[in-house]
Amino acid sequence: MTTPRSVSRRTFLKGTLLAGAGFAVAPNLLFAQSGKAKPSRRVNLALIGIGNRGLDLAKTFYATGLVNVVALCDTDLGAPHTLEVLNKFPDVPRFQDFRVMFDKVGKTIDAVCIGTPDFSHFPIAMLAMSLGKHVYTEKPMGQSFRQIALMMAAEKKYGVVCQMGNQGHSEANYFQFKAWTDAGIIKNVTKITAFMNNPRRWHGKSFAGLLPEQPLPATLDWDTWTATAPAHPYNAGYTNGEWRSWYDLGNGALGDWGAHIFDTAHEFLQLGLPTEVEPTFVEGHSHWIFPQASTLAFRFPARGSQPPVEMTWYDGQKNLPPLPENLGTPVVDPTIPPPSAGDLQMKKFPPGKVIYGEGLTFKGGSHATTLQILDSTAARDLAGKLPHVPETTSSHFKNFLLACLGEEKTRSPFAVAGPLCQAMALGIIAQRVNTKLIFDPATQRITNHAVANELLAGNPPRKGWEQFYRMA
Repeated sequence: MTTPRSVSRRTFLKGTLLAGAGFAVAPNLLFAQSGKAKPSRRVNLALIGIGNRGLDLAKTFYATGLVNVVALCDTDLGAPHTLEVLNKFPDVPRFQDFRVMFDKVGKTIDAVCIGTPDFSHFPIAMLAMSLGKHVYTEKPMGQSFRQIALMMAAEKKYGVVCQMGNQGHSEANYFQFKAWTDAGIIKNVTKITAFMNNPRRWHGKSFAGLLPEQPLPATLDWDTWTATAPAHPYNAGYTNGEWRSWYDLGNGALGDWGAHIFDTAHEFLQLGLPTEVEPTFVEGHSHWIFPQASTLAFRFPARGSQPPVEMTWYDGQKNLPPLPENLGTPVVDPTIPPPSAGDLQMKKFPPGKVIYGEGLTFKGGSHATTLQILDSTAARDLAGKLPHVPETTSSHFKNFLLACLGEEKTRSPFAVAGPLCQAMALGIIAQRVNTKLIFDPATQRITNHAVANELLAGNPPRKGWEQFYRMA
């Protein structure tokens, strides 16, 4: 296995100099004033990606009381969005390159939290797992079908604890869906409608190629930020969430929200991988960024006694799905932050799903929201017969930490989250080539489209980043 010891110390020294410059400490009750390790039953956690979503993860993990923060890592160390975490943990070692971090302080780390852009989840997680570190990573797991397969293989090979960050997988939606499926309330599902029609960053935009090069910020290690992704000239239009728009870097509305909307249906209906994915509507097809709107039909085969399922995904602000007349008020989880482009559409038509089973139709939202039976008469008849739904013993974050301590098992390990992410990866390929795909789950190949089949492997890693593909 290639180790990070050959990595240049230039970026490490740059991060050390920034650390020595000092930052003003502002009061914040969400953090203790020091990140020094405290003796108790805790997990020694490294935070990789500490701004934007990484900031939220840092707060949530620290609030559990089960972590010692032992390392901070961000490729844009010292940029405004990283200062809150840096200020709250002034004595914790900090780095710009995760490889250097593992090289220097890896022995102090039990687990990592990966809050970086989608395309860099893979190399960080692979190196961490190869070193025996437990891994929490935001969704989706990886950028390509192949990366996800390698991450599942590494989880098994190294025997580490892993959790993907689809938080609803530890809340009421998870336990209700499992209980209702086990009791036969949800059975013989043949159709699912899933939708995310909120504004996205790329809506209203079009590009004929890569963005023009701009001066590189002094705080940013662009090479490490790019990781295994294809090389791009620096442009602010790729950073701080804008990467979501680009096929090379993000996973669009489907990869961003699918793991929050149909994750429990995928697991408890045992959907696995589809045999067909058909883009039945695409508006604004582009070779560079995700479409302005798309409708994707995922066709899952029969599984044992369960019938085939067609799940249709709708995204785009005007590409609203056909829904039952008796749908009523949409299901909204009040704890979900609004999408990046604002919350007007979120309030009017929030993300959600409709599940069509034998004799019953269910509506649901995203994340932790529970299902409701649409037929009021059927709901009344079943009111006293519904199975008990247990309450969660731990949040998604605490569940991961307790699993690291050997007290629980993660609810969204890579073995569970991986096939879900691979199904979404097939949908993204269908968006990209704008053609129906025929997929053979047994051979893991797309049999009707050579270019699409090549896209299963994703982009070739940049020179110097190949070793992460050999760690499984």
